Amino acid sequence: MRRWKPAPIVLILLLAALQWRLWIGQGSIAELVSLGRQIEDHAHTNEQLRERNRRLEVEVAEFRSGFDSVEEMAREELGLVRSDETFYVVVEQPSGAP
Repeated sequence: MRRWKPAPIVLILLLAALQWRLWIGQGSIAELVSLGRQIEDHAHTNEQLRERNRRLEVEVAEFRSGFDSVEEMAREELGLVRSDETFYVVVEQPSGAP
């Protein structure tokens, strides 16, 4: 009669458990790939925010340097018209109209 040896079965179960953790468990390869993608996404978002901050810093510096920037913004965004100016609205006719 053949005697049952537990060592090979234990080693196979241990190998299976380690493989499961490598491929599926916490700290697995799939999780590392996912975290790498998240890092790339955050780095891209951070670069966009840095560029936006640079533009805002330039705009703030312009506002602090003189009144012209404030007046330009008021004209563009708020429709500022001085009392000695005349405001004209130009309406374009659609193409094909007489």
